[in-house]
Amino acid sequence: MWFQYASSKCCYSSAPVKDGVITNMEAFNTYRYRLETFIESRTTEWCQQPYNGQPVDAYTQSPPGPWDIHAKAPTFFQDDKQVIKVPNTSSVKNCHTCLGMGRTPCKECAGVGNKICWVCNGAGNRSSGDRCHHCQGRGRVNCSYCNGQGSRECETCKGKRQLLVFINLKVIWTNNLDDYIVEQSSGLHVVNLSKVSGQEMFRDAQYMVYPVMGFPDPNVVRAAERLVREHQAKFSQTSRILQQRQTIELIPITKVIYNWKGDSHIYFVYGNEFKVSADNYPATCCCTVM
Repeated sequence: MWFQYASSKCCYSSAPVKDGVITNMEAFNTYRYRLETFIESRTTEWCQQPYNGQPVDAYTQSPPGPWDIHAKAPTFFQDDKQVIKVPNTSSVKNCHTCLGMGRTPCKECAGVGNKICWVCNGAGNRSSGDRCHHCQGRGRVNCSYCNGQGSRECETCKGKRQLLVFINLKVIWTNNLDDYIVEQSSGLHVVNLSKVSGQEMFRDAQYMVYPVMGFPDPNVVRAAERLVREHQAKFSQTSRILQQRQTIELIPITKVIYNWKGDSHIYFVYGNEFKVSADNYPATCCCTVM
């Protein structure tokens, strides 16, 4: 894709530094190329739930493949997910946890229904020789976890004895983003630029984008070729590419040199948000960016 370059001037104005003097302001504007690839991936997994008379459709006809099921995609470049029950996969089986009994042995009392009395430690009498009033002299008390029944409702089938088993389709939409910032010699750390926006100079969104061509900075052209090639090779193998978008931004950077109490110092103003970076600022509240 051929690119028509539109020049733009970006500048900042700064109020005087309190108790200091600005000696120089220099622009180090740079470009950021960004590529986004919005993909859809699908996986299937067996699921189960207590059987309450739900429709059973397994073996009536062959179930559709993962990519044959309709799923409404969200707005492009926004992550989302959806779970869909696959038709013609539902069947009923006895619960494997309780073997179709609907109840399982109580883990607290090992299925006995009672436990050793904690007051008399199973002796039936207190240390004074009196009968233990907590267990009425029996040395054991009913298990409160199962109410003395020795078993509890099966947690898997919720007492229904049977399970509906089926296949769920999990559809995940993911926006994958990579960008490249042209190296600049201002001294500002590149990581700072990832937190700001710039003036958008170019935008292209389609099913599969072509690398930018004809841009004045060859570093941007090379980055576009590399990232487009990498994204299409990486994501087309295991997923479905729904849309790609590439942009180029001009990020303004101004390097400000000023004197403070006889020493020279530097700070940076960058991005459309007019962020300020001053790693070795000599004092707090001594500068105002207009």
